[in-house]
Amino acid sequence: KVPPMRLVVLAAASAVLLSACTWVHLAPAAKNVRVIPGGATPAGCEKRGEVSVSVKDSVAFYERNTLRVRAELDTLPRNAAPGLQSDPLQPLGYPVHGEQRFAAFRCSR
Repeated sequence: KVPPMRLVVLAAASAVLLSACTWVHLAPAAKNVRVIPGGATPAGCEKRGEVSVSVKDSVAFYERNTLRVRAELDTLPRNAAPGLQSDPLQPLGYPVHGEQRFAAFRCSR
């Protein structure tokens, strides 16, 4: 049987390791896709659709780092943008429980 103190140490170590994890990596095709501030539709742009993304904001009882969650929420729609032939992306609201929606645009350059 595992001593209770060892379980506490194991749980704490797991939480620290999970906080450092970034589960979403930027695809090479998404490198040049921008996320612009929310607000008015960008001038000279055509809306190509919307992208809804979600990531884990908590693992079991552990709340993940808010900055890491936001970074992943910016990366996921950037990865989807080349498939919609879009650049830039614009958030349609704030992240809520690890979920966020983005508008995808195609702009004349």
